[in-house]
Amino acid sequence: MRIPLVAGNWKMNTTVNEAEILVYTMLEKLEQIDGVEKVLCPPFVSLVAINIMLQNSSISLGAQNMHFENKGAYTGEISPPMLSELCEYVILGHSERRWYFGETDGIINKKIKAAFTNKLTPILCVGERLEDNEAGKTEEIIGKQLRAALNGTEPVSDLVLAYEPVWAIGTGKAASNEQATATIGFIRNLLAELWNKGIAQDLRIIYGGSVTNTNIAELISQKEIDGVLVGGASLKAEEFLSIVDQTAAIKRNIQ
Repeated sequence: MRIPLVAGNWKMNTTVNEAEILVYTMLEKLEQIDGVEKVLCPPFVSLVAINIMLQNSSISLGAQNMHFENKGAYTGEISPPMLSELCEYVILGHSERRWYFGETDGIINKKIKAAFTNKLTPILCVGERLEDNEAGKTEEIIGKQLRAALNGTEPVSDLVLAYEPVWAIGTGKAASNEQATATIGFIRNLLAELWNKGIAQDLRIIYGGSVTNTNIAELISQKEIDGVLVGGASLKAEEFLSIVDQTAAIKRNIQ
């Protein structure tokens, strides 16, 4: 049985002090919610402080990005070994990295391999833009992204895939249940083709894009959706707690 996962991507928000306050506000209640894996992904500057706060808790820590080299003359970058002492997860291939910072499929492939080598679990994001969606190219675009990202990798269950349609991120317009379910089903079938059916069934595939405490119930009720990657709502303690709590309760009922 795939354990549902809810990850909060704080993006470029919160100072170290604000991050500590947010975690302090949620920590006790998050600990009380069973049956779901919880991951917090604050900015790099807060990783050490939040790592300390999460010691001996059931909550995992993730980074929002990383470089693919272990060290070198890459001013301003963060390497996999730097993160592996602090985190269990790292978000890779997010659409904001692809479109704002020009990350190519080839770069993301190098990062995926570096994460595996350094015992970090990637949360690999794939997703199509609005024009691709409207042109019926969703599967074509996601297929290209997934094949490139996993090129040359060995089948492992230590990977999380996140379907994040670009047109739904930060817009308040989430994909419909039918859209999300169909696309995640396509991703799982493609994984079976690229790796094998056993791994494809074991891997968690989550949804991201304008997830809120009001639409989580419908999304997470879909059997194919194994959790969510939450953006803006993860910065609001009560809303994020509600998303985690609803996810745990609904998945228990489905089981």
